[in-house]
Amino acid sequence: MTDANTAVQDALASLAASRAVVVPAAERVADQIRVEVAEARLRVGARLPEQALCTALQVSRNTVREALSQLVAERVLVRVPNRGVFVARPGADDIRDVYSARMVIEPGAIRYGARVTDPVALSAVRGAYLEGRAAADVADWTGIADANQHFHREIVALAGSPRLEREMGRLLAEMRLVFQRMPEVREFHEPYLARNGEIAAMLTDGEVEKAADELARYLVSARDQLLDAYARLPAPSG
Repeated sequence: MTDANTAVQDALASLAASRAVVVPAAERVADQIRVEVAEARLRVGARLPEQALCTALQVSRNTVREALSQLVAERVLVRVPNRGVFVARPGADDIRDVYSARMVIEPGAIRYGARVTDPVALSAVRGAYLEGRAAADVADWTGIADANQHFHREIVALAGSPRLEREMGRLLAEMRLVFQRMPEVREFHEPYLARNGEIAAMLTDGEVEKAADELARYLVSARDQLLDAYARLPAPSG
């Protein structure tokens, strides 16, 4: 079995373990698949077999098809005629679009968030930073990438809006696919870890506008760095 097939099987096992007792609707199935992408258990180019998903999640083929169609519309997956549904390979235009959304949502979640002074929510932001710090201490660069996803998810949670959290889940799934194409995980994530810590400290100190402004600059830097790296990537084969 190839590494790609093994990864898909592992992701299917994770999906099966996380299923609810009640048969999930298509939105729930889409959410579960999206998490597998965001956590990098489903990687760029992986094929998602419908019957295997039905078995793993114990849902109907129609439910799976509806969920997959939703994720195709979100650009997390791509449907290839006569071949099936695959995890998408994002391009430069996707990066621009995702960061356009993030630059509205994330600083806005800080500026106008209903939970921006909530000690529990702020502790979650700092906890995500410390998760990355602990990963860096043992040179676990994949762990840093995971923690960075969690940090930005907790930033948006400051808004206190389930709708924004769902939208951020979609964006984080796309972002994980973007990062998978980066040649050096450490080169990209390590400098931003310190900036995560600075933003967490600003929020803890009640410097809301300063934190929002810093996050906006941070996102512009990240977008430009990714676009520069993508411009230098070889064209995909096949």
